[in-house]
Amino acid sequence: MEIHFSLAPKPEPEEAEKGRLLFAAGSDFLKGVVAMDGMPPGDRVEVCFAGRSNVGKSTLINAVTGRKALARASNTPGRTQEINFFTIADSHYLVDLPGYGFANAPVKVVEKWQKLLKAYLSGRANLRRAFVLIDSRHGVKPVDEEIMDLLDRSAVPFQVVMTKADKIKKDEMVKILAQVREALAKHPAAYPELVVTSSDKGVGIETLRSIIAGIAG
Repeated sequence: MEIHFSLAPKPEPEEAEKGRLLFAAGSDFLKGVVAMDGMPPGDRVEVCFAGRSNVGKSTLINAVTGRKALARASNTPGRTQEINFFTIADSHYLVDLPGYGFANAPVKVVEKWQKLLKAYLSGRANLRRAFVLIDSRHGVKPVDEEIMDLLDRSAVPFQVVMTKADKIKKDEMVKILAQVREALAKHPAAYPELVVTSSDKGVGIETLRSIIAGIAG
């Protein structure tokens, strides 16, 4: 059966309210982890955010949680060198993975991140979904394919979230979405709905909140 990767629909009122209530309950930084033995207990629903350096990951996490400085944004590629855990209410972990691609770091450090990333993705039984962030201006790049391949191999379902949608025109977005859909067709772990967001304009934030709130334990 062919999968078309439609855009995620606007949530129904009750779904939107569930998402609003989840994040209204509060979110806090728990810890930064540099090794598997530092991981918190896997006792709640966990989702992670992955994305190329400077894709707007920290800004999106801040927008979704409603906390302006929860995740530290940086203009320096590769600045986030650890897996950061945030608590959402008392029921969810939101996990910020290190930015990948053209990381401004020594090769040995990058190799250490990659090893930790692989161990995390294959070793967290409570990880329900990865959100792979794709810059709307650029579409899927080879380095994004690498993380998607890793998610396939780790059997972690992933959903693409388009960032910075306000930065391009509608006709350009149509072309980019076509490129993204073509790329996703090769990945068995890809979830069949795309989420289009703009952190600056608040586009797609309600949808993303409701999706996270709707992921069962």
